[in-house]
Amino acid sequence: MPGAAVLSVAGDFRGERGVGMAGERAGQHEQEGGSVTDPTFYRSAAEAAAAPREALAYVVAFDRSGEAPDALCVVDVEESSPDYGRVVGWADLPTRGDELHHFGWNACSSALMHAGHDMGPDGLQRRYLLLPGIRSSRISVYDTHPDPRAPRLHKTIEPEELAAKAGYSRPHTLHCGPDGVFLTCLGGADGAEGPGGIALLDHNSFDVLRAWETDRGPQQLAYDAWWHLNCDTLVTSEWGTPSMIEDGVVPEALLSNRYGHCLHFWELSSGRHVQTVDLGAEQQMALELRPSHDPDATWGFVGVVVSTADLSASVWRWYREGSEWKAHRVITIPAEPADPADLPPALVPFGAVPPLVTDIDLSVDDRMLYVSCWGTGELQQYDVSDPAAPRKIDSVRLGGIVGRSPHPGAPGEDPSGGPQMIEVSRDGRRVYVTNSLYGAWDDQFYPEGVRAWMARIDTDPQEGGLRADAGFFPHGDDFRGRRVHQVRLQGGDASSDSYCYR
Repeated sequence: MPGAAVLSVAGDFRGERGVGMAGERAGQHEQEGGSVTDPTFYRSAAEAAAAPREALAYVVAFDRSGEAPDALCVVDVEESSPDYGRVVGWADLPTRGDELHHFGWNACSSALMHAGHDMGPDGLQRRYLLLPGIRSSRISVYDTHPDPRAPRLHKTIEPEELAAKAGYSRPHTLHCGPDGVFLTCLGGADGAEGPGGIALLDHNSFDVLRAWETDRGPQQLAYDAWWHLNCDTLVTSEWGTPSMIEDGVVPEALLSNRYGHCLHFWELSSGRHVQTVDLGAEQQMALELRPSHDPDATWGFVGVVVSTADLSASVWRWYREGSEWKAHRVITIPAEPADPADLPPALVPFGAVPPLVTDIDLSVDDRMLYVSCWGTGELQQYDVSDPAAPRKIDSVRLGGIVGRSPHPGAPGEDPSGGPQMIEVSRDGRRVYVTNSLYGAWDDQFYPEGVRAWMARIDTDPQEGGLRADAGFFPHGDDFRGRRVHQVRLQGGDASSDSYCYR
């Protein structure tokens, strides 16, 4: 990759592992100078899928009222454990009103390709979880060692540092990458609406280094960022400015197509904007980016929340043709008619429930794509072996604005919300979902409130098929009245890592 050196260990990387879980494995990989490489840094997607499975899931939970602190929760996901499906660890933030949203690891498999990090005596490790507060612009860093069930606060990055050093606020999504931790932000400094962009943080010290962009071109709105490492390309997507999201959907902005609808392509090594691909003004809120895990591939998927033309949602595939990037729609999910009496006020004029595709996730082997329809309460599964022509395999329903499909583990309960954030295990056999989108948006589409739940859906990574695990349904009081948003799996997951080698 231009602009990045390759670690000398990469050519000798053997992939031997012990039998324990992350942090307990023998056989760590030796680097030059005697330091070791974290065994959860996987040389390839195939190696990641073959590694020991996760035993714990980390989940962020937030208090909608801002009266209680948000928290980092630890859930036991080991089937043989007596605590399976239970919250076994809890760390309250020392602050209030942060609204934890997306979060992630300080380092991952991409470190195998990039020199220049301060490895330290124990090597760079997938050890720390960075928890951005989307409302406070504060970032809390938690250490998952030595006890992964008892994460401890390691450092707090105050909003003033983010503003002064990078010029941004409202941190949203982060990925560990070639030059540090890439943190996308929705707003500008000192209350400015934008432009949003990417702040770069050091992998080890977590100091805010700078704004990543050197030439942003026409880009103004921000949301997600991901990359194709081997072709020196970063991709970003768009949501809205802070005022367009913090109090719920702004109807006037939506109906006038002011939310994001573009993809931006950048030169990763330089931070220079290269090209914009507009999906169409009616394709409102182009959010989650899921590039192929094959480091030599030049395609990926982006989910679009809603079309103002017909309330449908969609998934688009981007790809490179020659020197030009292009995108085309590969999945369309129509709105479902509904009795206005059953709808929240925001949807009554339309007499229908939009799917509201708020997350997508691609299995590590690039075979299965999962699409969450938070409005209708449906999780859909597609075979994307041919990424240009996805084939729907199965779906499962939990909750939903109208359907309120119950979970098999709590058949008498009426679940609120729907499958929202998705996380797929590295071996592709388990899909974890949580039900809260964003506090103000929860209240708009589920005005009776969103009571927290987390579910596990089992599948066959080759044949597909979805089945909700009746024995896994932490919910309600398990999360102490907080709502839950995103999940990260011990040792990495389908949306944590980018791989450097085939």
